[in-house]
Amino acid sequence: MADRQMRDRILDAAEARARRGGYNAFSFREIAQDVGVSSAAIHYHFAAKADLAAALTLRYTKRALERLGDPAGLTGAAAIDRVHALFRDALTEDDQMCLCGLFAAERDILPAGVDAAVAGFFQAILAYLRAAMRDGHAPDAPEAVLAKLEGALILARTMRDVSIFHKATAR
Repeated sequence: MADRQMRDRILDAAEARARRGGYNAFSFREIAQDVGVSSAAIHYHFAAKADLAAALTLRYTKRALERLGDPAGLTGAAAIDRVHALFRDALTEDDQMCLCGLFAAERDILPAGVDAAVAGFFQAILAYLRAAMRDGHAPDAPEAVLAKLEGALILARTMRDVSIFHKATAR
């Protein structure tokens, strides 16, 4: 199997576990079992768990930004709608937490590189919202939008009630 494909399979397995339980919800041994390879194969691609988690976070951020697209030309409301859909789909399609939201809650136990990558996710989403809200006509500050979405996702998952997300994020 090509190195890139194997790396992606490793990241997919790590993401599935991490989005269910956070940073401590996966080990190289478990990822190796999920992928059907030896732990050494995981170490070939990622020297340490922190390297894997940082790569996972960077990939998650990249995918989110690709999905959101270019904020140029969007209104603040349109940008909010796109970010809203990102979080809504994590709940309604994946029934999972935002990876970076989970990791952010674990900030004090994360290795520095992972912590920085998680902060980068939030900085990127805020920058996206700010770029679209440049005219200042948005109903809420970008920070309030992002906090509402993360909080609504956590609350809806905790209460096992998707309608809570919809009620909390309705405009």
